[in-house]
Amino acid sequence: MTNNITSSARPAPPVGGFDEVEGRRIFVHRSGGGGPAVVFLPGASAIGLDYFGVQQEVARFTTAVVYDRGGTGYSDPLPLPRSATSVASELRELLRAQDIPAPYVLVPHSLGGAYAHRFAQLYPSEVAGLVWLDAFHRDWDDFVPPELGLAASERMAPTLEQLRQGLPAIRAMCVELLADFPAQVREPLIEYHVSDTWIEVGLAERGTLAELADELRPGPNVPDVPVIALTALGVDAGQQALMSERSLHQMHDGKTKMAEALVSAVSHGEHRILTDTDHSRLCFDRPDAVVQAIRDVVNLAA
Repeated sequence: MTNNITSSARPAPPVGGFDEVEGRRIFVHRSGGGGPAVVFLPGASAIGLDYFGVQQEVARFTTAVVYDRGGTGYSDPLPLPRSATSVASELRELLRAQDIPAPYVLVPHSLGGAYAHRFAQLYPSEVAGLVWLDAFHRDWDDFVPPELGLAASERMAPTLEQLRQGLPAIRAMCVELLADFPAQVREPLIEYHVSDTWIEVGLAERGTLAELADELRPGPNVPDVPVIALTALGVDAGQQALMSERSLHQMHDGKTKMAEALVSAVSHGEHRILTDTDHSRLCFDRPDAVVQAIRDVVNLAA
C-alpha cells in the first residue's frame, strides 16, 4: 500500500517545529542539553510525540530528540513504504541540520529497530549506544517457526476495515495511555491515532518487513557500543485474539533469545525482561524502565 497524503491534511504540531531535509519538512522536537544526544526512532503507527513522556525525563540529563520520519506524523508526506537506507540517511541529515553533534544514543522502538540498525551500518562512528525497545531485528525469522515469521506477520496484519472498526477502542486506549501528557500534546495525539492518516501510514510501513530484513542482512551487526535491550513479555488483547497459547509462547521465547543474541554480540550488552507490559504499551506502562536503560547507556557511552 502506498501512502501519499497531501500536506494540507497535516495539522501543525503542538510542540516542536520543522527542519528541511532534501526539500521536505521533517518534524523534530528537542529538549534538554548535553551529550551524547538521545534520539528516539518510532515504531510503525507511532510518531515522535508518542515518546514525549520519556523524552521529557531523559531531557533532565542529556539532549533528547523525537521526530517523525518523512511520510509519517507531522512530517511532509512521502510515498510509503521506504527503504531503511532512505530513512537512516534522512535522520542523519536532520540531526546535522539541527546542529546536534554525533555520536548518538539511538532508542528504536518496534519497527524503528530496522532504521536504527541501518543507521549504525552506514554511520557506525556516529552511534554511541543503543537502547533496543522490543525493536525489529533482521534475524527474527531465525528465532521463530515459519508461521510466526516476518512474511507471515505481514499476512496476519489487520485490514483497513478491521482497523476502522477498532477506532473506538483505539481512542479509549489512547485516552488512558496519554492521561499524564499535557493537554496541548495529548489531544492532538489522540486525534492523530484515530485518523485515516494513522491507519494508512501504519498499514504501509508494516507491509515490507521481510524486505527490510533482506536490506539489512548483507551489512554488519550493530557496532561494538553499549547496548541494553528491553523485551516486553506481556500479551495484548489483539495478540490473544489472533494467536494460540502455543504461538504466543513461541513468539516470546523467540523474542527473548533474539535479544540475548543481540546483547551478547557486544562488549557491554544487557538484556532486561519486563513481564508487566506489552510491545505497544512499553513506554507508557514502564517509562521508569525505559529512562533507566537510557541513563545507563548514556553513562556507559560517556
